[in-house]
Amino acid sequence: MKFVVFALGLGLIAITLASRVRSTHWWIRAADFPRLQVAVLLALVGAAHVMTIDRTWAPDIIFGLALAGCLLYQSSRIFPYTPFAPREVLDAVAGDGTRTIRVMISNVLMENRKVDEFLAVVREADPDLLLAVETDDWWDEKLRVLDADYPYFIKQPLGNQYGMHMFSRLQFESAESRFLVEDDIPSIRVTVRLPSGDLIDFFGVHPRPPTPHVDTDDRDAELLIVGRQAGACKRPTIVAGDLNDVAWSNSTRLFQKTSGLLDPRRGRGLFSTFHVGFPMLRWPLDHVFHDPRFTLVRLRRLRSIGSDHFPVFAELQLEPAAADVQVAPKPDPGDIEDANEQIAKVS
Repeated sequence: MKFVVFALGLGLIAITLASRVRSTHWWIRAADFPRLQVAVLLALVGAAHVMTIDRTWAPDIIFGLALAGCLLYQSSRIFPYTPFAPREVLDAVAGDGTRTIRVMISNVLMENRKVDEFLAVVREADPDLLLAVETDDWWDEKLRVLDADYPYFIKQPLGNQYGMHMFSRLQFESAESRFLVEDDIPSIRVTVRLPSGDLIDFFGVHPRPPTPHVDTDDRDAELLIVGRQAGACKRPTIVAGDLNDVAWSNSTRLFQKTSGLLDPRRGRGLFSTFHVGFPMLRWPLDHVFHDPRFTLVRLRRLRSIGSDHFPVFAELQLEPAAADVQVAPKPDPGDIEDANEQIAKVS
C-alpha cells in the first residue's frame, strides 16, 4: 500500500510541477488541463498517506508536505471557477432588451451526423449569434436551413476539423474570415449592430490544440493576437469559441490580461464542455469572454448534440456604466514581454 501511495503521489507531484513550467511543449502544457482531477487524486492520496505515515521518518513527512502543497496550489487555480469565489462579471439588471445579445458556440465534431439534434438545440437556445466549428462541406450543406432565420453569415467549411460557420440575426457592419497564424486554421471577426443601434465587435476562434508532436506555439500566438486586437477595439467586444485551452491555464490568463476581457464563469462554475463521453474527465474548453461594458443575463452549458463537446450559451447585456465597477485584467510589463515573444515565434 505504501509503495502505491508513493508512486501515485510522486506522479501527481510531477504533473503539478510540470504545470508551473513556462514552456510550449505539448507534454508540459497538457498538465494544464486536469487540475480538478489532479486535485481530487491528491486529496485521496494524501488521506491514504496520513493513514500509513511514519512520523519518525523524514521522507514521509516531506512527502506529506509536498502533497499538501500541490493540493493547495491546484485548488487555488480551480477555486476562482467555483460558486464560492467572487464573481468577475455582474448579473445584468432588468433593462432594455434591445441591448442584449445571445451567443451560442458549438464544436459540432466534424464526423458527427446528428445534425437534427444540433438544429433542435439551436432552436431552443434561439441565439442572435451562432458560431459552429469543425464544420466541413457536409455540415455546410445541412446548415443551409439556418439561412432563412440568420440572414447574415460567414461560411468557411474545411475538411481538417477546423471549418467554421457563423450565423447572425444581427446586421453585419463588417465581416471577415482570417487566417492569423496557420493557413488552414481560420478565425472570424465581425462587427454587428444591436437592435439599439450599438455596434459591437465579435471574434470567433478555434486554434489547434496541444497534441503529441504539436506544441502550443501556434495556439498561444493566435489567442494573443486576437487578445491584442480585442484589447485595441473601441467598441464593446466579445471573443468566443473552442480555444482548446482551459480557463485556468497560464496562456488563457495571459490572453485575458492582453485583451482586458472578463470571464463570466468566474464565481459561477466550471461549465466544463469536453469530453461529453467521459464525465470524470471534463474540462472547460469552450469559452465566451467579453469586455467590462457587458453584464451577464445568463450562462448555460447546453445539452449534448452528439459531439464530443457540449455547446455553450451566453446572454449578455450592454451596460456601459458597468465598466466603472467591473475590473478588467491588466498586463504588467512582464506579461507584455511574454506576449510579444510568443507572437514573434510565429511571425
